[in-house]
Amino acid sequence: MTPHPTTPSAIAWSIAPGLTPYPDALATMEARVAAIRAGTAPEAVWLVEHPPTYTAGTSARDEDLLDARFPALRAGRGGQWTYHGPGQRTGYVMLDLQREHSSVRPRDIRAYVHGLEEWLIRALDRFNIRAERREGRIGLWVVDRARGTEDKIAALGVRVTRWVSWHGVALNVDPDLTHFGGIVPCGIAEHGVTSLHRLGVPATMEEADSALMAAWGEVFG
Repeated sequence: MTPHPTTPSAIAWSIAPGLTPYPDALATMEARVAAIRAGTAPEAVWLVEHPPTYTAGTSARDEDLLDARFPALRAGRGGQWTYHGPGQRTGYVMLDLQREHSSVRPRDIRAYVHGLEEWLIRALDRFNIRAERREGRIGLWVVDRARGTEDKIAALGVRVTRWVSWHGVALNVDPDLTHFGGIVPCGIAEHGVTSLHRLGVPATMEEADSALMAAWGEVFG
């Protein structure tokens, strides 16, 4: 986890080169969470891309894995089935939730999840994309009023161990959207998935990272 030289100073940001195998990410996060808890490492946001992988949260149903065309792994986070793959920016957020983070109160997991959503909403707003929450649905949604549909552009799944968070968010920049067809994403079959590129915003991963970094301080301080 190599620090990025041009990122906000309050958090140790890093960007993994290439594709990070999902089991390696779990091991890296687990070690960092233990170090944060012990006071030997700073809080961190780690930005990665994974090889094509399906991951199951603690609420995942076996029947929602429709086609195991890629490795299907148990993640230990909350939520249901999620796809990770090239062109999707996954942000692993490791914070000491016993501390206050601007608008996010200490020991308030609901406020923390709301903060993650707000972070993504503000990052997407920089591309003139209006992402919205939906009651009873995990993730962030974009409405296509011309077609009368709404699709998910970002997913969330968190885990908290002794008040240190891990796992985090996944933002679709330009993944192969057909890969989501192997699962029922987050257990929601009646809505689809979308991406920045699908919405006509040809952003690079670097531009997405810059938007995420710029929006972070507006929410987490």
